[in-house]
Amino acid sequence: MSESPAAPTALIRYDAARRALAEAVRFDDIKQIRDVAVAAQEYARQAKDSELIDNATEIRKRAERRAGEVLAEMAANGERPKGRKKESHTAILSTIGVSPTQSSRWQQLAKMPTEKFEAHVSAAKKSAVASLNYATSQADKRERRATREQELADKTIAASHELGVKQYGVIYADPPWHFKPYSDVTGMDRAAENHYPTMTFDKIKELRVPAAPDAVLFLWATVPMLPEALEVITAWGFSYRSHCIWVKHKIGTGYWFRNRHEILLVGTRGNIPAPAPGEQYESIIEAEVARHSAKPFRFTEIIEELFPNLPRIEMFHRGETYDGWDYWGNES
Repeated sequence: MSESPAAPTALIRYDAARRALAEAVRFDDIKQIRDVAVAAQEYARQAKDSELIDNATEIRKRAERRAGEVLAEMAANGERPKGRKKESHTAILSTIGVSPTQSSRWQQLAKMPTEKFEAHVSAAKKSAVASLNYATSQADKRERRATREQELADKTIAASHELGVKQYGVIYADPPWHFKPYSDVTGMDRAAENHYPTMTFDKIKELRVPAAPDAVLFLWATVPMLPEALEVITAWGFSYRSHCIWVKHKIGTGYWFRNRHEILLVGTRGNIPAPAPGEQYESIIEAEVARHSAKPFRFTEIIEELFPNLPRIEMFHRGETYDGWDYWGNES
């Protein structure tokens, strides 16, 4: 049988398929009709054809019920074991291309009273069409979101040319928070000042970030500096939206708990598109710790995937540089 995309469409034509199923006697013929219906369902999903998936779902269910009837007849006639010897039962089912689970499920359909089976078919059809419509809607949303991100990128770049000052739709920042350790004697080896110059909270708030009117901010915050980080989001002209957690492979310091995570806050300003449905990442991301304060590349990668076209800048940059980014900071 042809496996071309057009084959399932032609073979599953409702009236012809119903007639073929009514005339089918051999199990192989019934199963072939069922398998064609399954292929048609998949083709319908790809083609976003609600009528085809409706018809294909009905033919599949009716073919499976008929297959269950034949399997029961085969067992009654001694053409296959009734199940006492599981290995032999499974082996014979395998020769006709049926799993034990399918055999059981199809025979349950065969045992259903007609009225109950018809209700089952109706529910299956509604579910299949609803699933198709949902998938189509989600795909449309993803396409619209991608178009919006590209349009916003073009607008931001054009505005930068007109103003003579580059504006960015993505701000990625890991501020050099000043945090006093428990002990100036024993704690300085773990203090940020031992690794790079820090800034006071007020100085960080006063910075004028080169954000476009429509922009997204990804801001790193340590656990003790979370309240201050939320204030920085507001001071920089953004509104808090969400956050994700970086889970580290080794434990750090802390007063109440020894921290093994950092927080990446997300803020927005203007009209910036959130990820499309189905494109959101998990909020917990595990990655190993490198040198002090260096953030895993995975977060850079996620930002690039969410905003592939918007101009991007990393503030307070420390570490590796990557194509498609601008950098600002003492180590840039």
